[in-house]
Amino acid sequence: MDNQKNETGTPKHLKKPGWLRVGLPGGKNYLSVREILENHKLHTICSSGNCPNLAECWNAGTATLLILGDICTRSCRFCATKTGKPLPPDADEPRRVAESVKQLNLKHCVITSVDRDDLEDGGATHWAQTIREIKKLNPQTSIEVLIPDFSGNTKLLDLILDAGPDVVSHNLETVERLTPKVRSAARYQTSLKVLQYIADKGFTAKSGIMLGLGELQQEVISTLGHMKNAGVLVVTIGQYLRPSLRHLPVESYIEPSVFDEYRTLALNMGFSHVESQPLVRSSYHAEKHISK
Repeated sequence: MDNQKNETGTPKHLKKPGWLRVGLPGGKNYLSVREILENHKLHTICSSGNCPNLAECWNAGTATLLILGDICTRSCRFCATKTGKPLPPDADEPRRVAESVKQLNLKHCVITSVDRDDLEDGGATHWAQTIREIKKLNPQTSIEVLIPDFSGNTKLLDLILDAGPDVVSHNLETVERLTPKVRSAARYQTSLKVLQYIADKGFTAKSGIMLGLGELQQEVISTLGHMKNAGVLVVTIGQYLRPSLRHLPVESYIEPSVFDEYRTLALNMGFSHVESQPLVRSSYHAEKHISK
């Protein structure tokens, strides 16, 4: 794991290695998913976040739906989602999300959202309504939610948890030392407390981190330990990819073998499911840990 070292003077424009190449979007299933989402006027983090797995997931008939608009009130330096003043929540969106889940025939759906610090409840009420609409129309579909931190407000978290999702995910994104640099308003300890609260409430807690931002090997191991102590059961580890020149540069590209080592380490630490490869993102193969 020695290529995790953060060396001063690392080139800011590293050449992307071959293992990070992905196929172009296309195929019958891809077009079908795109049509369903467009007909229901829905956003996805796949598109908004420039996910490298968009082609694979959409061809498999899956997508991670993005609610509460596609404009975020925060400006994290790793994220491709637009930042600015969002539109008011669309009251009809929960119904359309539920209908799209049904048309996509999803056994497991993943919902996420932008941060809505402009709203008194951070969008938690809208979140809860979306979960309930999905469950009403798709009773056999398991629901995974990837939520913001809601500034650690447990009353707002309870609005979402009381709606009964099956998996509740909140990403640490990076190690503690780099959090102020990488995330705009989020705090490492606040995120850990959110994960601890989720786990203590009896839900499957999930989190993820990116590598290649200058973290050290021991920091990654410590972060995994923090997650485990907070009650996290499911972990995703992927390579950070720079969305644009306005975002943080990639400090290093991590070899796939190193991701394998972290996966083995995390499983030995007691996590129930670990996805760890360069192109892994929060919802990559999300349906697999449900079966466990």
